[in-house]
Amino acid sequence: MKSIIAQCVFCGTLAIGLWTTLLIAYFQDDQENEQLKKTQELIRANSLRKNVYQQNHVSKKTPKQNASDDPIDFSAPEFYKGFKQYGLNAALSRSLGIRREVPDSRDKICHQKHYPAYLPTASIIICFYNEEFNTLLRTVSSVMDLTPHRFLEEIILVDDMSEIGDLKEKLDYQLELFRGKIKVVRNQKREGLIRSKMIGASRASGDILVFLDSHCEVNTVWLEPLLHAIAKDHKMVVCPVIDAINAMTLDYTAAPIVRGAFDWNLIFRWDNVYSYELDGPEGPSKPIRSPAMAGGIFAIDRHYFNELGQYDKDMNLWGGENVELSLRDNFFLQRPSLKYASYGNISERVELRKRLGCKSFQWYLDNIFPELEPFIYTDKKKRNNFL
Repeated sequence: MKSIIAQCVFCGTLAIGLWTTLLIAYFQDDQENEQLKKTQELIRANSLRKNVYQQNHVSKKTPKQNASDDPIDFSAPEFYKGFKQYGLNAALSRSLGIRREVPDSRDKICHQKHYPAYLPTASIIICFYNEEFNTLLRTVSSVMDLTPHRFLEEIILVDDMSEIGDLKEKLDYQLELFRGKIKVVRNQKREGLIRSKMIGASRASGDILVFLDSHCEVNTVWLEPLLHAIAKDHKMVVCPVIDAINAMTLDYTAAPIVRGAFDWNLIFRWDNVYSYELDGPEGPSKPIRSPAMAGGIFAIDRHYFNELGQYDKDMNLWGGENVELSLRDNFFLQRPSLKYASYGNISERVELRKRLGCKSFQWYLDNIFPELEPFIYTDKKKRNNFL
């Protein structure tokens, strides 16, 4: 009898285990399907935004590089796995390899410009963490292929403790093909984007620091305009026009000329450029004033970067480098929940502002970004609670 009961209990346990396994598999599969649906919705949204963008901003045929003429199966497990891990079509990236040509997207007036033979040298700093191997190598090879070597002091790759095997020995072996122009710095602990950039800058020896993302491709005559602008004024911080590479199709699409801006939520955004900024014989080829800059891609004089105090080394998350602490004048009215959040010791940065003799934020609003209207709280009682 005990044997029969034991067998029944054993069979019951197996049955429960089997049903539990099936249920877990079902719900996991259901979650995977839900994620896949979200990915497909993102694909459709991307396509829609792309069509609307082209209708609104592009009056002529936009230079574009088709990554693949074959239709992409967005429901394929390989696509889904790669997109989930890297945020892009990894299978297509592997098929493209480590080098490709992109169309020259410059305005026609830029083709007529000539730059001095002698310009400052540049250290290109690229920080990465678990980046897709071919995407990272396309970034590096595009810089090597499209940068005059007399201006290229070095490329500094900062690995922020990547865990993917391809980014270790395989990467080192591949970089040997570039013959000594590349330095690889591997952090001994996760530092985050801000401190990784500072680590890269501390190893640089070029006159100009150029920060790039690890998933971009430079274009024809990309560096000379940045170096030339800073050579004329060492306190000028220069951002290039940033074209778009579609995460799904890896197609390259030219972007309109825009400037950096932000709102009172401290969210960085691209803003239209006023027509008078493009007047004159140089047209869109001359530097355009911008109230803010994208923190990922820009060029700055190395000594001026140090003079400004570099980045705040205690910032842990990307995005904070786009705007300054002084914006909290009106920021807390918009985001009152953050009024009592701990932001650490900022005394060092406050002293830096005093030492540099920074102008007031009101001066910035009056002279640099008058289009940013002050935030007005309609509820006086609520407003007083936050002051």
